[in-house]
Amino acid sequence: MVSFLSRCRRPIRLSLQTAAGFFISLWMAGSLSLGQAQAVAVTPPDRPLPLEVSTAAIASPPNNDIVRDPALFLPQAPRRVSRLVLRLAERRLYGYHGDNEIVAYDVAIGRDEWETPTGAFTVFQQQQHPAWEHPFTGEVVPPGPDNPLGARWIGFWTDGTNAIGFHGTPDEHLIGEAVSHGCVRMRNADVIELYDLIALGTAVVVLP
Repeated sequence: MVSFLSRCRRPIRLSLQTAAGFFISLWMAGSLSLGQAQAVAVTPPDRPLPLEVSTAAIASPPNNDIVRDPALFLPQAPRRVSRLVLRLAERRLYGYHGDNEIVAYDVAIGRDEWETPTGAFTVFQQQQHPAWEHPFTGEVVPPGPDNPLGARWIGFWTDGTNAIGFHGTPDEHLIGEAVSHGCVRMRNADVIELYDLIALGTAVVVLP
């Protein structure tokens, strides 16, 4: 594409103030892109311009399409959780990367006589859309909206037969209560997010 001024037979001698104002007007009107405006050569003025004039001439026009923070163009490091801390008294789960808190969620915990175990553990199992087996009847509930494990399962404790972990729930109105058989119930949106932030071997600390 040939720029407007490149069609002239000879260079036009313009003052810096006039030329800058002309190009800015074309740019803001949409006739020139920023790249085109930068590519056009302007003959230097015969004498220096006053400081206040040159400063005004080179000032960038207001443009919402220009991002003034270069950091926004830099790739962002993915959020990862290296350690989970469950505080039973708060009924709240925290995810950390080093010493930095990355996420925090409200949860439901084990009820009386089925308390969530305290101590240090690691994530040993992850599963999307898990099936659930009733601990007493052996009935298997397939994945779906009525599955007690919700959309994700993250196991962190087992005795070899039974397991305890973080999982979703169809009963999100019970989040914040002590109602489970030891597992940690989460909102489905929260456990889906957490599932993607952790990995097998992630440390889990459960505090009273």
